[in-house]
Amino acid sequence: MNFHESEHKYRQIFEHSVDGLILWDYEHRIIDLNLAAEKIIGIKKDRLIGNLLYEPHTILEDGKQKILQHIEQVLEYGQFCSTMTFKDEEGKNRYFECSSTFDVWGGINFTVLKDITDKVGIEEQLRKSDTLNVIGELAAGIAHEIRNPMTALKGFIQLLESCIIKEHPMYYQVITSELARMDSIINEFLILAKPHATKFQEKDFNQIIRETVDLLSAQAVLHNVQFVTDYDSEIPLVFCEPNQLKKVFINVIKNAIEVMPLGGKITVTTKKQDNGQIQISIQDEGSGIPKEMIKKLGEPFYTTKDQGTGLGLMVSYRIINEHQGKIRIDSEEGKGTTFYIELPLDLKSKIDRD
Repeated sequence: MNFHESEHKYRQIFEHSVDGLILWDYEHRIIDLNLAAEKIIGIKKDRLIGNLLYEPHTILEDGKQKILQHIEQVLEYGQFCSTMTFKDEEGKNRYFECSSTFDVWGGINFTVLKDITDKVGIEEQLRKSDTLNVIGELAAGIAHEIRNPMTALKGFIQLLESCIIKEHPMYYQVITSELARMDSIINEFLILAKPHATKFQEKDFNQIIRETVDLLSAQAVLHNVQFVTDYDSEIPLVFCEPNQLKKVFINVIKNAIEVMPLGGKITVTTKKQDNGQIQISIQDEGSGIPKEMIKKLGEPFYTTKDQGTGLGLMVSYRIINEHQGKIRIDSEEGKGTTFYIELPLDLKSKIDRD
């Protein structure tokens, strides 16, 4: 094989690699890159060659500083690997393993970009799943330990009801309302402890949503909140546990009402998707949630509310996991938050196979 044939062979390998490949010099300027790297960065090759590695930093969430830190490590150690976060065309994060080698030949440095977005997503799901399982195992014992003294307290309060109401009506109201709140928290723990105690059946999905919205209409009116609904009539019967799904929708819609103390609009939409999923979106006009907080929602005892426990959303994640669905949250500070809940239409066949 002569020089030209060898060069052509390696050029073909370079161009058709599924990973992004970038060549750059000692001045940190891009010498060459393949089609995969061009697609990852989202800028045409002819606009990138000759530019500094950190000039097209607008597509990199971590920015110029992250790239400079990576380069410093490469120059110091000869090789270095780190994780970079790029924005795709839809504005969603994509994660890439960035592995660089110093001076591979003739003053040229070499960087490989490998897409690990799916891997990061799976690891995040496993982490949340493990957390839910551990909390579920602990929940039953904690709930029963709390419920025993709670039962005694309720009994004595009922016995003393007549005299307490006469002398201290405000105290009685506070005690009973706080006991009710504690009872609600215990029930949420028990749902975590018994996730399999469900009865799946084929139900009208839109009807489940309608009943939930009707249930919360009175609370919405009190907070000067209006519902706007758009239900897809093409959605078939869905195999689900309707009462559990209602609990999820109640949690999300109640949160939406509470984040709009001055009133506003909640938009509830259902849609049958082409990928065999159905989606419900619940959008509010609240103050929004910071990006770093969104990642933690659904974790034990993490909440954005002063008086919240974080259990409501955690229970919701558990229920949707049981339905083999997923919850996604989009939010923009100052503009509001949208919860997307997706469920499979073929859940019955999946369960039958299992």
